[in-house]
Amino acid sequence: MSAIAAGQEIYELAPAAWGERLAGAYREIGERAMRDLPIYHDVLDVEAVGFTSVQGRTIGIIITPWFMNVVTPGEQGSVGSTIEIALPAGAFEFTVGDVAEVGRIASCSLFSPMSEFEDMTAARIAAEAALAAMLTASEDEAHAARASRAIDRRALLRGALSERRA
Repeated sequence: MSAIAAGQEIYELAPAAWGERLAGAYREIGERAMRDLPIYHDVLDVEAVGFTSVQGRTIGIIITPWFMNVVTPGEQGSVGSTIEIALPAGAFEFTVGDVAEVGRIASCSLFSPMSEFEDMTAARIAAEAALAAMLTASEDEAHAARASRAIDRRALLRGALSERRA
């Protein structure tokens, strides 16, 4: 669950619900301020993709007609500052911002502008693949973790066996 600020109140929302709330805020921004700009790709819609909880953090991807970002709520720091967030695939740089009706967020840009996407299906496939890659440990890290556990087990076994011999 993630806490978000809406005005003076704090609400607890499941990751998917938080993603939908963020998507709603971006839909309003799109209609009010982005639709007439040249970077607005009107074959695309605003959509929250794959919002889930990973390592106690709500994370997912927002697709808009003007950008695609990985987003997480409630980060500390001043608006415009960058923070590093560790995910299973490694550390990524996120920019802190505020979104009306949602509050403080951190976002990591994947695509902007969105003109290379033919339709929402293509954008959704890219978003799902990017999120899966970020939330999966790299093969090197997984191998290192397995090797570390193996070494620890061997060291324990060797230590126990050497004590018996003494």
